Amino acid sequence: MRAFLYVQHLLGIGHLKRMALLAGALRGAGWQVTLASGGLPVAGVPVDVQLPPASAGDAGFRTLVDASGAQVDEAWKRARADRLLAAWRRFHEAGPPGALLIELFPFGRRQLRFELVPLLEEAKRVAARPLVACSVRDLLQPKPAREGEMLELFERYYDQLLVHGDPRLAAFERTFAAAPRLGGRLHYTGYVVADPPAHSGDAGANEVLVSAGGGAVGAKLLQTALAARAQTLLRDATWRVLAGMNAAEADLRALAVHAGPGVVIERHRADFPSLLANAALSISQAGYNTVAEILQARVRSVLVPFAADGEAEQTARARALVSQGAAQMVEEAALTPASLADAVNRAVRAPRPSPGQVALDGARRTVALLSEWLRGSAP
Repeated sequence: MRAFLYVQHLLGIGHLKRMALLAGALRGAGWQVTLASGGLPVAGVPVDVQLPPASAGDAGFRTLVDASGAQVDEAWKRARADRLLAAWRRFHEAGPPGALLIELFPFGRRQLRFELVPLLEEAKRVAARPLVACSVRDLLQPKPAREGEMLELFERYYDQLLVHGDPRLAAFERTFAAAPRLGGRLHYTGYVVADPPAHSGDAGANEVLVSAGGGAVGAKLLQTALAARAQTLLRDATWRVLAGMNAAEADLRALAVHAGPGVVIERHRADFPSLLANAALSISQAGYNTVAEILQARVRSVLVPFAADGEAEQTARARALVSQGAAQMVEEAALTPASLADAVNRAVRAPRPSPGQVALDGARRTVALLSEWLRGSAP
């Protein structure tokens, strides 16, 4: 069993973390895996093929910039497309065709057409054709005007769609209305999340854990949480603020200025799942990875979904959790110390999320589905 995985993270690091978890699960099941990444390198997340890094030039994902922050040009795109094709050819020529798993495209990452369409064309026309599958999170950034184009590209190049979510919480059609037209090629895997720590110890016991994922866009949330602390029922608890690996140094210094007694400011903690499992409360955005870890830890939580430049995916996820009684929520536009403190107090009085509320075995289920398809009939 062999698999070539492609991922591009542009702003946060959740896409890369999810695909790295899938790569690890496949390797654990005996697969030979090549993970190719087009985003900036992330400490502690190894990849097999690092393409020249690109990231979002703005929160609306309208432009791509290279590692130096310069907007990419056509020559840069051609060179990177060649690098990706060369990596795929090395993989494909080294053994049986296996599986090609591409994250998000064509349901997102439209900016990467310059390298993904040539890759998909080559995979389609080779004699020993691989199984081609698309890997997407539970919810998309809704783009109704482009759904026809997305479907046409999927039907032209892909065999299967893996949706890493649970329809009991949020069906894919919630943000992709044309989902019923995918028929039997749409498969829910459950949420992809690392196994919980076997022994979490007492790290972070009874703390309020305030986090912002990778930290690229969470400064306002973290500052507001510090301002809200005194108005909450948990004012006497330790508040641990994790700014994120991508947080600007200036933002980190600003947090330190406002941190009083009982507040710990850190950039990152490798034992985040243990801290979350032991926390009295989590305050965070509503990114995929963070929400999956919150549900796994069954910790009370307040979600402030990222919503700049019309982003709606995190808001849809947060609302789905609120509707299930699994979290409290503050809209980003309504975020103030008072509104956040009120949500914290509601969360403190609410029960913990129920066990088994959603499927959290997405990595294992993905391995099982890919194995089943490759052992079965040709795509």
